[in-house]
Amino acid sequence: MTPAPHIEIRSITKRFPGVVALKDVSLSIARGELHAVCGENGAGKSTLMKILAGVIRDYEGELHIAGRPARFAGTRDAEAAGVSIIHQELNLVGSLSAAANIFLGRELRRGRWFLDEGQMDRATAELFRQLQADIRPSRLVRELRVGDQQLVEIAKALALRTGILIMDEPTSALTDQETARLFRVIGRLREQGVTILYISHKMGEIFQLADRITVLRDGALVRTVDREQTNRREITHLMVGREIESVPHRKDRVPGAPLLDVEHLSLAWPGHARRWRLENVSLQVRRGEVLGIAGLMGAGRTELLECLFGAASPPPQGRILLDGRPVTFNHPAQATAAGVAMVGEDRKRFGLFARMTVRENITLCTLRDALRGGLLHRRRERQLAQAAMQQLSIRAAGTEAPITSLSGGNQQKCIIARWLRTRPRLLLLDDPTRGIDVGAKAELYALIDEICRQGIGVIVTSSELPELISVCDRIVVLCEGRMTGELARGEFSEQRIMEFATQRRE
Repeated sequence: MTPAPHIEIRSITKRFPGVVALKDVSLSIARGELHAVCGENGAGKSTLMKILAGVIRDYEGELHIAGRPARFAGTRDAEAAGVSIIHQELNLVGSLSAAANIFLGRELRRGRWFLDEGQMDRATAELFRQLQADIRPSRLVRELRVGDQQLVEIAKALALRTGILIMDEPTSALTDQETARLFRVIGRLREQGVTILYISHKMGEIFQLADRITVLRDGALVRTVDREQTNRREITHLMVGREIESVPHRKDRVPGAPLLDVEHLSLAWPGHARRWRLENVSLQVRRGEVLGIAGLMGAGRTELLECLFGAASPPPQGRILLDGRPVTFNHPAQATAAGVAMVGEDRKRFGLFARMTVRENITLCTLRDALRGGLLHRRRERQLAQAAMQQLSIRAAGTEAPITSLSGGNQQKCIIARWLRTRPRLLLLDDPTRGIDVGAKAELYALIDEICRQGIGVIVTSSELPELISVCDRIVVLCEGRMTGELARGEFSEQRIMEFATQRRE
């Protein structure tokens, strides 16, 4: 007798205002299976996972867990049934410690009234040990970089010891080393019989981990296939309904005159044994050039961009010259006025205005363009937002849709659109394709090329070396805050970049 599926999804449909996010989706997952779910941004992947995890309660259709009907009243109800989720969008409380976030709502107590903080710290330390994460349980989450926050989110789900674990882009902010550690944890979970639903845009991960792959497109189920009976090209084609053309570096792109010169830039690290987040970094960016910044977690990639955007604390030392003139930015507003724009790595904390519409998020920095007689002209503002949406192929119900109703990738595109509307001379992109699907990545790469051809200089960081190799004219490599290498296009290779990225102090 064939055992009942561990998870059975029957004809699930979910409607949002103006959008059908899921259309009659049916799917079954065996116990202990690692089942990958793929699709473009907006395909319905995260919506389906949120239904399974009790985040979304209002939907049509049926859900069965271990052969029994299930309709969760919330995440607590789902967790009680053995289902937990690692969200793509970090769902942590910044003012609480890592340990407090992991045990939030399930606090351990001594007696009736007192929290057992020692026991929670020890349990958290053990979870971090499994992940080989160097994070103190008492450290406030808001003080952690995005990659470490992602590890806290993963530890939080592992602490529940569930039978069904949903992982929504779990490696989007992790380095290759951290990803390898997570894969070892996944292997141990599978040995324990845990069923895993895995969402990722990274085809390498999917073909390394999955037993079967389900593809969604425009909210509908396209196909479920065994991993061994398919390949990356077929899955990509099923996701987008067309062939994705690679976007090679444009050989006819010729950088112009120097735009940015950074001379002996250093950023202090008060109270830390290393003393410097950045130390004596010098580099140049030319007009119409893409400069990549490579390095492992903690190398100083984000800190470098923050220094250039006036967002670093304390203020950096050294000289920054824009078009040959020394500049000092004490606030991002000053950098923006000088023609510098930055798209940060954490869109939820530093990019999105969650209570605003798509229109408001796109036009926020350039409302002056929509003024008529000193008053804001809503029709003109909507036209500007609509033009930006078309330029970046942003999928939404319209300009008035809540920004939170968009998929993560489309939210990122809205942020990029906002900064492009400021008509910058220098655009800083900090891991811009985090959480973006393969089709959208190709569009973004083409957009970066188009931006360069307008004479704009671009600095881009990425944790994906093939991405930097694909789009950059030169790559600067950082290790522990120091510049350890610089490569021209003809010198690019993942091995050489990693050699520089691991070149620590003697």
